[in-house]
Amino acid sequence: MPTKTVDPDERTIQVARKRFARRQWARRWLAWRVVLAVLALAGLVAGVVWTVFFSSVLAVSGVQIAGAGVLDPREVRRVAAVPTGSPLATVDLGAVAARVERLTPVLDADVSRSWPDRVRIDLTERTAVAVVIRDGVVQGVDDEGVIFRRYPSRPPSLPLIRMGANTQTDALAEAALVIDALPDGLAGRVAYLSAYTVDTISLRLRNGKVVRWGSAEDTADKAKVLAVLLDQPASLYDVSVPGQPVIRR
Repeated sequence: MPTKTVDPDERTIQVARKRFARRQWARRWLAWRVVLAVLALAGLVAGVVWTVFFSSVLAVSGVQIAGAGVLDPREVRRVAAVPTGSPLATVDLGAVAARVERLTPVLDADVSRSWPDRVRIDLTERTAVAVVIRDGVVQGVDDEGVIFRRYPSRPPSLPLIRMGANTQTDALAEAALVIDALPDGLAGRVAYLSAYTVDTISLRLRNGKVVRWGSAEDTADKAKVLAVLLDQPASLYDVSVPGQPVIRR
């Protein structure tokens, strides 16, 4: 039987067609790979979003409290009202901080997420610079004049502020500023401080002598003047106007 002869041009055409078909398939496969990759990524993102924002996998299971000294951590948790069981990512941290900062002893509250399932509250509590005694109760006052805590008895390291029945909060704040600004050497000699109005603050020293201080204005200058005056014997030192001090023997 005679062998069928294939035209060279036809063979070339067949080879070209096969190559073209392979290239077309490769292009289609590449396109499908891109589509599949996009779908896989979208599925992954959707899964992550669902897990973080909607599922109970990363739900709040507790609240960590740091920096509580005056406050009971249980009280902080109660006031914080963090919604346990809710997704951690959806907790309104600003709202939690605002609630905690309404507690009088709290100067500042920093609230953050502690993954995978905790809310962390870092407290900065007020620091007492003096005490007041009201109705027999010893209470701490910070440098802003805020009464924020109780003591079972007067701490020996804290000076006492005596107030009148009508002493306003601004006078107490002014007195606290004076105490906070006193040099250590002078502060240690103060038995108590009297504050009835913002301009009539006075100090009673441990040796019984009295210092008329006036307001908290120019406290640093007043302290320097008083340090010189204390070398002179007197029963009363008036530094309310530091440029014109007065002593009474």
